[in-house]
Amino acid sequence: MGEKDRQSRTMVDYLYIDTPETLQQFIDENQDISWMGFDTEFVGEKRFYTLLCLIQVITDNGVYIIDSIVLKNLDSFYAMIEDPSIVKVTHAGENDYRLLKVEGNVIPKNLFDTQIAAGFVGYNYPISFRKLVANEINVNLGKGYTVSDWESRPINQKQIKYALDDIIYLKRLWELLTAKLNKLDRYEWAIEEMKKYEFEDYYKGIPNKEALSNSMIYNLRPQNQLFLIRIYKWRIKKAEQKNYSKEMILPAKYISAITRNIGSGRAALKNHRRLPNGIMGKYMDEFLALYEAAPTPEEEEVLAEIPKTQIQPTGQETIMEMLSLLIKIKCNQESLSNGLVIYGSGIKKMKADDQYFDEKLATGWRGKFLGENLITWLRNRKDLEIDMQKDQCVIKMVES
Repeated sequence: MGEKDRQSRTMVDYLYIDTPETLQQFIDENQDISWMGFDTEFVGEKRFYTLLCLIQVITDNGVYIIDSIVLKNLDSFYAMIEDPSIVKVTHAGENDYRLLKVEGNVIPKNLFDTQIAAGFVGYNYPISFRKLVANEINVNLGKGYTVSDWESRPINQKQIKYALDDIIYLKRLWELLTAKLNKLDRYEWAIEEMKKYEFEDYYKGIPNKEALSNSMIYNLRPQNQLFLIRIYKWRIKKAEQKNYSKEMILPAKYISAITRNIGSGRAALKNHRRLPNGIMGKYMDEFLALYEAAPTPEEEEVLAEIPKTQIQPTGQETIMEMLSLLIKIKCNQESLSNGLVIYGSGIKKMKADDQYFDEKLATGWRGKFLGENLITWLRNRKDLEIDMQKDQCVIKMVES
């Protein structure tokens, strides 16, 4: 067995917290800490409301596992999560933050997320914890318990080992990545990106996010666009009522076929070979009612905001692709992950509507990184043209 394999298999000492007394012991031991690493294990499959099963914590004073199924009152721990004097170190912590927001109405303060930090020092974003630990610390972690049954009790030792592996390397990653960020003068950029998780608005759902993220919506007639919006809302409501996953109510793979054929009526849906008889028999009347109901004033406002698909001249399509590639090239040259600079929804909307510009690209660290010229090109892409010369490619603004 190699040295790094022996390292990855060593079980550390930990305190298992499943009583008010052991929880108080954890609080007492960590009164004056300046940092803590944490992670969660949860079960989200086949349910609408995710079940928080374990919270793993590491500080300079020890390693802890909080049994959040057994313990019902975690207010003293939640207060630590909200304490701005304590740095909270996580990896890909967004799901953890969202879960704690639901469970305890907790909004974390003073965060350092190693996945985000890694993107600012040249790693692809998002990078897995296992890969980052292997690259930075030279330790190979197992991955056999990612979808383990965390709800069952007692927790077995292999599960405990997996859960602890997710936190015991957080401090070292924090130190290594902070040093690299400072060397590249990007520490403030990374912290700016992480701070988005510290605001209430971040945790508010984006209205009609699923429907508007489906590129099909741009190519539908208004009545079918409205049906697509409604069927996603209907699916969420049904799932919440039954505490089932949305996929258990209506698998997403059927939504496109239902939306495209709903206007042809009951027979078309019933005889569609790709739509299961069970689902259609159970919900046919509800689907038709969703389609036939007149739009409300609020729904008309939503429909009015959906960009109209336009057939762009080939040159315009090429310029948008060219600008996206220029951002990727700049990211590669300067060792910053393209996945952090550009996220899907903004670019999708920019490609669908040449009048739209995602203002996030021009503000904060993104604006500083992209620079004035590239932002101007993105804003005014419909007025750009590409001039292929003998030994160079020139992008220039066309005077209107």
